[in-house]
Parts: sequence; C-alpha cells; structure tokens
Amino acid sequence: MLYPSIDSLLDRIHSKYTLVTLSAKRARELQNKEKLLIEDPKSHKEVGKALEEINAGVIDYEY
Repeated sequence: MLYPSIDSLLDRIHSKYTLVTLSAKRARELQNKEKLLIEDPKSHKEVGKALEEINAGVIDYEY
C-alpha cells in the first residue's frame, strides 16, 4: 500500500500533475545529497521520501 495515500496528498496539493512534478523535483534533489527535511521516513526510496515531506507539509510550492 502506498504511504502516504493519494487522498492525503491531494488534500495538500490540489492537482495530480503538480504533485508529480513537485515530488520528482524533490526526489532529484534528494539524490544529489540534499538534506532530508523529515525525521525517520518510512520509505527507502527518494520519491517516497519526497511524498512523505509533501504530506508532512514541509514542502510547498508557488505558482
């Protein structure tokens, strides 16, 4: 099962396309050894960690 769930992510980011773009960009930053903004992530992969950061509210975007 996907953690965090798509429903909880879409409560924070209202577009699936924005969510995909934002999480992919953050995952690339994490691959380039950027500091993780949450403690004790459940996921081992960068995309999962990025989604957890978005769900925690530490990653935001601006139009």
